[in-house]
Amino acid sequence: MKYFLDEPTCPGEACGGKNPQNQGCTEDARTLEPAGGNPALLQLRYSEECQAVWARIERGNPGDVVTVEAAGGAKRSAEIEYGDDKFTSMVRVGGGEFRVTACAVSKTGGKSTYRHSCIRASEATAWR
Repeated sequence: MKYFLDEPTCPGEACGGKNPQNQGCTEDARTLEPAGGNPALLQLRYSEECQAVWARIERGNPGDVVTVEAAGGAKRSAEIEYGDDKFTSMVRVGGGEFRVTACAVSKTGGKSTYRHSCIRASEATAWR
C-alpha cells in the first residue's frame, strides 16, 4: 500500500540530500525530459513545494552514474547498482531563480550506448 503525504516533510534547505519519494516531493513534481538526443532517457524533476530538484536516468546499465547540480549550490550523484534506472537525492534550489544541470555518465567499458549526456534547466523552463 502506498501512502501519499499532504505536504512535503522537508521544504527548502531541509530537502537537500534527501530521497524525494520519502519526503513527499514527487506529489507536485514536474519533469523535463528532452524528446530527442536523449539516449539515457535522462530527466530533471522539480518540486516547487519542496524547492528542490533531482535527476533520474531511465535507460542506463549497472555502473552508470546520474548527477544533478545547482549552479552555486550542491551536487548529488547516484550509481545504478542493478536494473536500468536510478534517481539522485535532492538538491535545494530555493523559491526564486535557479539553474541546474543533470548528467548521465556511462560506466567505462559498460554496456550503455551513450558516453556522457547532459540537460540544463532553470525556473523558466517549460516543466511538464
